[in-house]
Amino acid sequence: MDRVLIVDFGSQVTQLIARRVRESGVYCEIVPFNASEKAFADMDPKAVILSGGPNSVADIDTPRAPEAILNSGKPILGICYGQQTLCTQLGGEVEQSDEREFGRAFLSITSASPLFDGVAAVGEQIQVWMSHGDRVNKLPDGFAIIGTSENAPYAAIANEAQRIYGVQFHPEVVHTPQGAKILSNFTHKIAGCSGDWTMAAFRDNAIAAIRAQVGTGRVICGLSGGVDSSVVAVLLHEAIGEQLTCVYVDTGMMRAGESEQVVGLFRDHFNIKLVHKDCRDLFLGKLEGVDDPEKKRKIIGATFIDVFEAEANAAGGADFLAQGTLYPDVIESVSFTGGPSVTIKSHHNVGGLPERMNMQLVEPVRELFKDEVRALGQELGLPEAFVGRHPFPGPGLAIRIPGAITGEKLEILRKADTVYLDEIRKSGLYDEIWQAFAVLLPVRSVGVMGDGRTYDYVCALRAVTSTDGMTADYYPFEHSFLSRVSTRIINEVRGINRVVYDITSKPPGTIEWE
Repeated sequence: MDRVLIVDFGSQVTQLIARRVRESGVYCEIVPFNASEKAFADMDPKAVILSGGPNSVADIDTPRAPEAILNSGKPILGICYGQQTLCTQLGGEVEQSDEREFGRAFLSITSASPLFDGVAAVGEQIQVWMSHGDRVNKLPDGFAIIGTSENAPYAAIANEAQRIYGVQFHPEVVHTPQGAKILSNFTHKIAGCSGDWTMAAFRDNAIAAIRAQVGTGRVICGLSGGVDSSVVAVLLHEAIGEQLTCVYVDTGMMRAGESEQVVGLFRDHFNIKLVHKDCRDLFLGKLEGVDDPEKKRKIIGATFIDVFEAEANAAGGADFLAQGTLYPDVIESVSFTGGPSVTIKSHHNVGGLPERMNMQLVEPVRELFKDEVRALGQELGLPEAFVGRHPFPGPGLAIRIPGAITGEKLEILRKADTVYLDEIRKSGLYDEIWQAFAVLLPVRSVGVMGDGRTYDYVCALRAVTSTDGMTADYYPFEHSFLSRVSTRIINEVRGINRVVYDITSKPPGTIEWE
């Protein structure tokens, strides 16, 4: 299988490079620049892409590409900062310019190059997305200009003989409409990648890898009913069968009907060995009077571990623990910028396992993005209702009730959330939205309902569009939809007398609104 290495210099959209490359059927991995030399030697990739980044090559001690990569003879594509460090390291010059470019720009193709095959002919223009202050003002020997923009005379450059290219714009973002084609030209036409990375191939390789790692050992998997753990459970069951035991802990923080759906699918349909533990009263008791969100997560995590460990021991113990770690988690955990990985992990996971459990990890989807996990689920035959369901955080409804949690609040929120999702499905919008949910705000409002006054909770509705959850924008519901769903919630959910809709966006690296 052909591989491409992406060297990360800290751009907030580096993951998009990987997504575009994988969409073209080429497997790739992202590594921080300061770990890229070893990764390059270990991976032996067909090509290397250098990402953008926030630094200036004119500053002292800013990141550079390893000389081993530059001297390897492998095809290289530098994007934005990647282009600038390429030029600097190969003998060109980069200047800090007052003529910056941010946002939409137009690239004029000035010379024929395989990088632009099928994109535009010489003399034509294409729309691109710029984000730079520095710019190249002298090319290294052997390079030629293949594209210019209004404020970047060296917007696209090439050393065709050595197959080294640089672009000042970002081909990975959707605002460069033909950017995916440019990246595909680099990986397929220039680097010669075959594009044979498919989900069917991944499934076969993952099953073989699981069998090789586990051998005759026993695996225990914490099944939440979400996409990630569901896919991991079915994949493991296909690989090792009866060696797998799944544990589903009902914390009482689940969506309506979730426990019944999980047990019905995995125990009855897939015939997976499943332990179902009802711990609703236990978790609610532990959370009584706690309003700090981080304390709530830690309490839920610690209680979950205690229950999980007891059930694992009761099931005869295990040698391995299966987790639904995804590729964004892996990237964050090794980010040289010290990204929000700790926050993300406390937000989504149960907080890690104590050393006393003494189990090795099995993480069969750690190389996949969220939408790739969904594709794997389809490949494994999971029902669309599970594969396509909106993400649900590990702490569940607990983080959608700011302030102290009570059984009454949980029931109010659960009913409101059910009405909201029901209206979304009826309107045919569920699959257009990446995530939608209700939040029970820690405020109460005076209202008039019929002939009487009420003093009830305010419910906030949230819906976002996204691909992998790293960035998100609010979904633009029509006013008629919001009116309809608000009326239903007020009429059907006792305890709520006002509904609001959240239209904030989610920039890279932030966690879910709460």
